Amino acid sequence: MKIWLDDKLVDKEQANVSVFDHGLLYGDGVFEGIRVYSSKIFELEAHLKRLWDSAKVIRLVIPMTYEQMKDALDQTVQANHIVNGYIRLVVTRGIGDLGLNPFLCKQACVIIIAAQIQLYPQELYEKGLKVVSVSTIRNHPMAIPPQVKSLNYLNNLLAKIESLDAGADEAIMYNHEGFVAEASGDNVFIVKNGVVYVPPIQAGSLEGITRQMVMRLAAKENLPVVEKNLTRFDLYVADEFFLTGTGAEVIGVVEIDKRIIGDGKPGPITKLLRKKFFEYAHS
Repeated sequence: MKIWLDDKLVDKEQANVSVFDHGLLYGDGVFEGIRVYSSKIFELEAHLKRLWDSAKVIRLVIPMTYEQMKDALDQTVQANHIVNGYIRLVVTRGIGDLGLNPFLCKQACVIIIAAQIQLYPQELYEKGLKVVSVSTIRNHPMAIPPQVKSLNYLNNLLAKIESLDAGADEAIMYNHEGFVAEASGDNVFIVKNGVVYVPPIQAGSLEGITRQMVMRLAAKENLPVVEKNLTRFDLYVADEFFLTGTGAEVIGVVEIDKRIIGDGKPGPITKLLRKKFFEYAHS
């Protein structure tokens, strides 16, 4: 296996970072999860824009141009013979000292891993997920901006731990006002009376690339799509409920907090959008 580290490909065993890297010491850095379909990198421009935006917010200088990053991603995918797989692109603050000052780190570190991913077993795409509401709220926007896809993922991890302890497949997180934000690793959608609803980014969700694509696909199918604040009540009484994400793609939810969604199976609109997403991704 070959890993891109800083400016070249190295063997997996040689892909080492310093214990003084602030990505390790403080979770100081940004990342992207990107899919590869039919040997092509999916929605690359959107992913790179989000990476650069996240870096700008935390004042992290990415030591490569867009074109250099694209070339590095292509080389890593080809070196590992990835046809359908997953890329983890990480930019850490780089090597510094034990203090907090990020500007003492001389240069950011770039890491690219291209491998396989299987977030959920196939049977769950047929049967649907069981999820729970968790007490861990999404980061307050005046603390860590939820739109920054940072290496500091503890907020989401704590939510995931709650869901695992409850025996559920995923966690549903709410913001400080009680509105639905997102799942621990995916965006939330519901369907009610033929209308597709999704929480706005301002509610505390990441502006998911798959989220954006599914909204566009729904519009192409003449399905009304509305961004609005959703409450726990809205989730409980939804006709359909599904999650979207780079790893999950589109997957139905059939139960939340012991409340059955619809008839207890992924609904027709969920199935349609999953089908359309699959067709688009592999086209």
